Amino acid sequence: MGRSQESFRKKEQNKKREQKKKEKELRKENRQSNSDKGKTLEDMFAYVDEFGNITNEKPEEVKKSTVKLEDIQISIPKMTEEDQRAAGTVHHVNEEKGYGFIHDERHQRIFFLLADAPQPLKLNERVTFELQKSPKGLQAIHIERIVKQ
Repeated sequence: MGRSQESFRKKEQNKKREQKKKEKELRKENRQSNSDKGKTLEDMFAYVDEFGNITNEKPEEVKKSTVKLEDIQISIPKMTEEDQRAAGTVHHVNEEKGYGFIHDERHQRIFFLLADAPQPLKLNERVTFELQKSPKGLQAIHIERIVKQ
């Protein structure tokens, strides 16, 4: 009695090879059935509506308004005297080192030197000041206490 010439491993490899051939044939048939050949260019278009959704239907024509070139303004508004002064609250003061921080109305933390304040400042005191750019960021100068009436 002779043994089978094919081992178990060879049989498994042949099965896998046949399975791959069948899968490849199925993919080929799917591609052929779903191909775009024979379709018109209009059938292949996709449109995007005003909400960003992709549709097959052509959107309605919308009348566009025209803008005159003279109406477009590109500029930065100039700062006036009123814009240069800001208000805020003293948040931190270190009298030993001679500096402090002010929180302005936009909750920005702005550094100041006690030498720029004409009188000693206390915590939670309302002040007005001018902003100046320093190498480390914004700095408050010409600080004045807001007098309560």
